[in-house]
Amino acid sequence: MPMNKQLLGGISRDEFLRDYWQKQPLLVRNAIPEFTGLIDPAALFELAGNEDVEARLVRQKTKGWDLQHGPFDESDFKAKRGGAVWTLLVQELNHYLPSGEALLQQFDFIPHARLDDLMVSYAVPGGGVGPHFDSYDVFLLQGHGHRRWQISAQDDLTLIDGAPLRILQNFEAEQEWVLGPGDMLYLPPRYAHDGVALDECMTYSIGFRAPTTQEIATQFLVYMQDKIELEGRYQDPDLALQVHPAEIGAAMVDQMAAMIAQVQWGRADVADFLGRYLTEPKPHVYFQPPQRALGFEKFAAQANKKGVRLAPQSRMLFHADQYYLNGEPVTLAGCRDALQALADTRQINTSMADDVLMEWLYDAYVDGYLIIGG
Repeated sequence: MPMNKQLLGGISRDEFLRDYWQKQPLLVRNAIPEFTGLIDPAALFELAGNEDVEARLVRQKTKGWDLQHGPFDESDFKAKRGGAVWTLLVQELNHYLPSGEALLQQFDFIPHARLDDLMVSYAVPGGGVGPHFDSYDVFLLQGHGHRRWQISAQDDLTLIDGAPLRILQNFEAEQEWVLGPGDMLYLPPRYAHDGVALDECMTYSIGFRAPTTQEIATQFLVYMQDKIELEGRYQDPDLALQVHPAEIGAAMVDQMAAMIAQVQWGRADVADFLGRYLTEPKPHVYFQPPQRALGFEKFAAQANKKGVRLAPQSRMLFHADQYYLNGEPVTLAGCRDALQALADTRQINTSMADDVLMEWLYDAYVDGYLIIGG
């Protein structure tokens, strides 16, 4: 899908980042001209029946909301067409549709390290997931059909107790628009919004990662425990008799504190952690090696002819001269330009690749991280 200047309503990427990103909403009419979606409902329902696909079915009931997790059977959708108001949410559409991956590439003015995935929401008339807020930035791109969006910058983000979804208890709309095919709405984090389908419609959500401080700290400590090697052992040759044998003495606390204080890290450790952490595939994501992998010579010939690209599930980032692919560092000398192009554009022409790079590409291909064809 080619890039277009209308995506941000005629403003530049720099202007968007300066004036809107994490600051205020932006409505863009006809952001992607003639866009009506990437997948039809029947194909989406079939995809939601795959056990490897993360799918949710939301039903609005008289007394509240109901949430079910996939995989789903075709009957799950047919049975609910008789009048129940429902919405189907399917995550990571970019893993299953090349057009979904191409759509995400249009948003490369936001660092890949922040990108999460492409979600699609199918809703029958009246369907939605209730008024809510997200803790991350999101672009809401309308496919076929129409959806009415109401938004609010309200400070009251109290949620309904016991609801299976994060639904706001007191939503008060401040602005309202109806989005048709190709229209797009950007919302900063924690901006309350409620989208209701006016007819059968599909909305594509480009979401971004925003890990909590707790999550980052927890995962960093996991990373550090596999890296540190500390010498020494607890000892107390001057141990004195305690009045209470069950008491943890002050001397023990002091010595333990000194031992733990030996755990230190620097900026290089943080950068290495982030490269691994931000490219680590989600737990439910797996890679499918080619059923009949080509030998090296045939792979090289096909790669030189057609180019190679990252598998849709692959994540590749870099910091300085260190590259990371799917949670692991890439150690290749003299291949900076090729690796940078592969990380930035997710594809490269290999006609000028040397033997070292081609061998690494072949290994990635065998592991299912790479696909032949640019």
